[in-house]
Amino acid sequence: MCGIVGWIAFQRDLEKERPTLDAMTATMACRGPDAGGTWMSPHAALGHRRLSIIDLEGGVQPMTADTPDGPVVLTYSGEAYNFRELRDELRRRGHAFRTSSDTEVVLRGYLEWGEEVADRLLGMFALGIWDGRKDRLILLRDQLGIKPLYVYETEDGVLFGSEAKAILAHPAVEAVVDRDGFREMMGYVKEPGLTPWKGMREVRPGTMLIVDRGGVRERVYWRLEVEEHQDDKETTVRRIRELLEDSVRRQLVADVPLCLLLSGGLDSSALTALAARELAEEGRQARTFTVDFEDADDFRGDEFRTSPDAPFAREVVDHVGTLHSDIRLDHKELADPDVRRAVITAQDLPFGFGEGDNSLYLLFKAIREHSTVALSGESADETFGGYPWFHIPAVQQTAMFPWLTAAQPVKMYDRELAFDTLDLPGFWAQRWSDTVARVPSLPGEDAHERRMREFCYVHVTNWLGTLLDRKDRISMAAGLEVRVPICDHRLVQYVFNTPWSMKTFDGREKSLLRAAVRDTLPASVADRVKASYPLTQELSYLGEVQRQAGQLMSDDHRAVEFFDRATLTEAVHGKPEVMTRVGRDTIERVLDLAVWLDLYRPTLKLS
Repeated sequence: MCGIVGWIAFQRDLEKERPTLDAMTATMACRGPDAGGTWMSPHAALGHRRLSIIDLEGGVQPMTADTPDGPVVLTYSGEAYNFRELRDELRRRGHAFRTSSDTEVVLRGYLEWGEEVADRLLGMFALGIWDGRKDRLILLRDQLGIKPLYVYETEDGVLFGSEAKAILAHPAVEAVVDRDGFREMMGYVKEPGLTPWKGMREVRPGTMLIVDRGGVRERVYWRLEVEEHQDDKETTVRRIRELLEDSVRRQLVADVPLCLLLSGGLDSSALTALAARELAEEGRQARTFTVDFEDADDFRGDEFRTSPDAPFAREVVDHVGTLHSDIRLDHKELADPDVRRAVITAQDLPFGFGEGDNSLYLLFKAIREHSTVALSGESADETFGGYPWFHIPAVQQTAMFPWLTAAQPVKMYDRELAFDTLDLPGFWAQRWSDTVARVPSLPGEDAHERRMREFCYVHVTNWLGTLLDRKDRISMAAGLEVRVPICDHRLVQYVFNTPWSMKTFDGREKSLLRAAVRDTLPASVADRVKASYPLTQELSYLGEVQRQAGQLMSDDHRAVEFFDRATLTEAVHGKPEVMTRVGRDTIERVLDLAVWLDLYRPTLKLS
């Protein structure tokens, strides 16, 4: 896991631009605390920061393969989980390897197969390959967009990086957010390929960009496809179990300490049980971590969480036999402005998950003292239909992103900004229309099945991107690699084509996943109702963030003008014990926005 940067310019000599490349590369130090390197040529400059995971000594980057026609150079972030099979195949084709790293496998795979190497990679990755034989750049991102990759076109080439901050470090790039960018930033409906920063975009998941003197062209090598599901329920459950086991097995490969994030919910518990079985066969014990709070003994249930995580996590630990630790967070740490600043710096943007992001950062920092790699359960809810709003008839009948129908987030913002300046309702409606127009369908599909296919599609292509970005940025800010086995594109594609009636065959959420792993779990965990990511219930935390938000109002900070004054005032001055979820979210978001405005000092062009 690493951070990559690059600058391609066909009309200047980049060998004279080392200070700029060094500055761009330095912004990725948190993603790669173990080592760094650069490679320069007249028209290509590549940088790399490394978090060493596989072949600690041999995987140094940028990695070069010299050929009679010119060098081929790779800067690479992520993991190719099938690198062993690919290496064996490449050896049979005559390739010799100097290292045992997956990086060299990817590089030699490109030498052998060219652009078609994309069709052979299984994993999470973002990479840039400068092909000096043809003076062209290949930018490639994994199928689901687990690893980020940003690009900015210039007059004579491109800039690219793992994060926006790498590109913003270039002196020719201004930090500008216009009206469309601000709607993208606060709209909750992340569109693959777009960013809030003017002139900057992402390489789309499952996509390759080819950059040469003729410009930039795009090749889509993978997307969700529709096909008739032929398997019966029992066969489907068995196939899902096989895919899960294979994905977990592949993602346990590491030359550094590895652990699992265990919440006691179905997703993380299933991964823990499968990983523990696999590791036990190798004579190893799985290690697990659960986040908790100092006030956990005074748990009070609400509509988002009816039970605390720790008792269920402990049941899993006792059932499968892991080496376990609870990470208990203190409300003072959660409310520390330095923690919030670190999180916003990691994400490059505000409007995340507030306190949830802060606690995730503190959790990852604590885990990093023991492990360098962690497995997490992202995409289970999106793939298997786990969110409560999937199963609410009124939401199902509404032609809109279901999480927006359920949450109605527009209430917290200044009305003139939300409705007149940005027209968020119109933006969301157009984004929904554009997105569902891309959803493939089967002939003869009834209206309900079509709607649920749309719901599954937008969760995988839009909502999941938000969560993967969050997990990547915050984990890498702590120097921790997080792997997501349920994001295996083979599994996602297979489950996408199962009919909704099969996804809910027992009348509950995530029916297929539960059936596939039930035999590995305690019954109470297998049947546990989904709970959201935990938030502290310590009133002292709420009191402190109220104080901080109140100070912003007293200072007339620019961030305040973006929010509904009455909602913010009520949240700041009300009693913590009766604060609503909207009030809590409003406070978190005004604090995040204030930090972002102070840190990045962006030029906002909203009119």
